[in-house]
Amino acid sequence: MESLELPKDLMYGAVLVSITGRQEILIENYRGILEYTQNHISLQTKTCRLVIHGQNLHISYYTNEEMKITGLIDSLSYE
Repeated sequence: MESLELPKDLMYGAVLVSITGRQEILIENYRGILEYTQNHISLQTKTCRLVIHGQNLHISYYTNEEMKITGLIDSLSYE
């Protein structure tokens, strides 16, 4: 019998971050928005805080599962 191999993001509830250049970030498996300004967005994930710094940052859309952030992204860090 073959073992069922689940993706690690499902097994551990890990945050998934997809960055397109400096203009767009797609985030999956986040828990909540902690801070939101044009220059700083802070999100809570299951295991850490995700902080995005940039200019003209904007949350284009968000659902319970994913979020899209656009703007000029300078940095992304895990705290």
